[in-house]
Amino acid sequence: MDPGDSIAARIEGRLERLGLSAEEVERVAGLAPGSLLALLRDESAPPRGAGLRRLAQALDVGEEFILGLDPGDLIPADMLADPQGELGLLAPDEEALLRNYRRLDVPARAAVGLLVARAAGPEPEPGPAPTRKRASRGAQGRLDAAGG
Repeated sequence: MDPGDSIAARIEGRLERLGLSAEEVERVAGLAPGSLLALLRDESAPPRGAGLRRLAQALDVGEEFILGLDPGDLIPADMLADPQGELGLLAPDEEALLRNYRRLDVPARAAVGLLVARAAGPEPEPGPAPTRKRASRGAQGRLDAAGG
């Protein structure tokens, strides 16, 4: 595949060939309204996981095509994994933080990790495991005598 060919150009080409609008593909692929238009304007990253698979199906292409890989190339594992936010595991602010974090390069991620660790302070020492109080033999004997 041509390395200069952008994701936006490939998707726009498919939309034209199929005679579909971005909104129609969003609806068919189950993507958030406006997400495909943002991708076409290079304002967002391509969907991951199930979203990537649904977009590829809606455009009648493989995931490799959308990502600009040659047919048969391995798709990076991070592109196949579903974001936690899509699974409903994150609060909206956590999802926004994670989305922005993923856009950082490795040195910036390391710096953010150090900053957050310092801001959070030291991790608490693990305390002893909570123990269940057992009834004394005298109390147990009274329960038995009472029919309990």
